[in-house]
Amino acid sequence: MNPDSLASLSDSLFSITVALYSLAVVAFCAQLAFGRRPARSPELVAAGGGAAPAGPAATEVLAEDRQGRRWGVVAMGLTVLGALTHAGVLVSRGLATDRLPWGNMYEFATATVLVAVVAYVVFALRAPALRHLGLFVLGPVVLALVLIGLFLYAQAGPLVAALRSYWLAIHVSTAIIGFGIFFVSGIASIMYLVRSRYEARLADGDAPDSGIVSRLPAASALDRVAHRTAVFGFPIWTFAVIAGAIWAEAAWGRFWGWDPKETWAFIAWVVYAAYLHARTTAGWRGRPAAWVNVVGLVVMIFNLLFVNMVSTGLHSYAGV
Repeated sequence: MNPDSLASLSDSLFSITVALYSLAVVAFCAQLAFGRRPARSPELVAAGGGAAPAGPAATEVLAEDRQGRRWGVVAMGLTVLGALTHAGVLVSRGLATDRLPWGNMYEFATATVLVAVVAYVVFALRAPALRHLGLFVLGPVVLALVLIGLFLYAQAGPLVAALRSYWLAIHVSTAIIGFGIFFVSGIASIMYLVRSRYEARLADGDAPDSGIVSRLPAASALDRVAHRTAVFGFPIWTFAVIAGAIWAEAAWGRFWGWDPKETWAFIAWVVYAAYLHARTTAGWRGRPAAWVNVVGLVVMIFNLLFVNMVSTGLHSYAGV
């Protein structure tokens, strides 16, 4: 295939990816609507923890559980298929331009969203109960891809001169991986805040033992996902910041110049360092630490969108 055909294929795969992820969102909604919540149902536990009673109630709960599992399998299948076409977007674009496919905002953001989806799939396959988080990951993913396609799209073409360096493969690649992982961590913290509030109200008898929130994984599980992904992503982001400084010295003759992009990348690093520290500090564990993680996600999104598209600096070429 010639470069123009490959570029056209990349654009078509982008649209197919959005469609597949959208169908996955619908399937995840059905899983939450028709499936049984992950926790053990009181109706199925006999007094003293004995065997589950037989009868219409048990049959109904088991039927709901099977239905929810089927929708969950469909949703995960669509998500994995979407991730494959998503990867195809970048591969075909890279082949069309004969370079790494993250040389502009459109490609960078597309690759970051792919990392987030892959990170979620890995956790969902390792811990099936986390599949209930799919709606809250894939929903923002679909929204992000639609906005990327509408406002960040750029025609496939060669790199600008400032990006023609082997550091593109090192610095930008690690930044993409770190951002994608932090995206999942932030979503997990948001859902932890929602679920922990629900569990507190439920313990006080002030919340119904039903609804979408009741079907989410336990707050403790969501907190572990947020923490583990942040622990994994933090050294990657640290390396990305250091690699960026080394590239800046090679390109501009200084390691650090407080360019807006550099400044906000460092601010993000400080926020995530504070989150990891807060997780081990008495009085900050739980909800206060989760809020710090949410702030970290907001800073990352601000750094990607506002700093690249609105502010001016040495990284302004990233918007082309």
